[in-house]
Amino acid sequence: MTEAQQTELLFSYGTLQQESVQLSTFGRPLGGENDAMIGYRLDMVEITDPEVLRASGQKFHPIVSPTGIPTDEVAGQVFRITPAELAAADDYEVSDYKRVLAPLKSGKKAWVYVRAQ
Repeated sequence: MTEAQQTELLFSYGTLQQESVQLSTFGRPLGGENDAMIGYRLDMVEITDPEVLRASGQKFHPIVSPTGIPTDEVAGQVFRITPAELAAADDYEVSDYKRVLAPLKSGKKAWVYVRAQ
């Protein structure tokens, strides 16, 4: 299987759902499916990286933290992307975030950016 045929699942609850961010980060709009993370809560973080500010147009971005409470849920979209696009997402996210593999409400597991702490 070539890298172009390999796919990764990426869950976004924030700016990676914006078409402008997708175009600047991946060079294409992503088609996603609605899903949710279980056991996380949503907060906001101030962004100072000029490239991220330019791409998103937002000074404050959502960020999630684990709560361990099964009834806590964060809605978003899951995207099927290539390994190269996953690396581009890593470049887009600032140091406040770290990428982890998390279970989703649908039963799928996807990469997601959570608070780095």
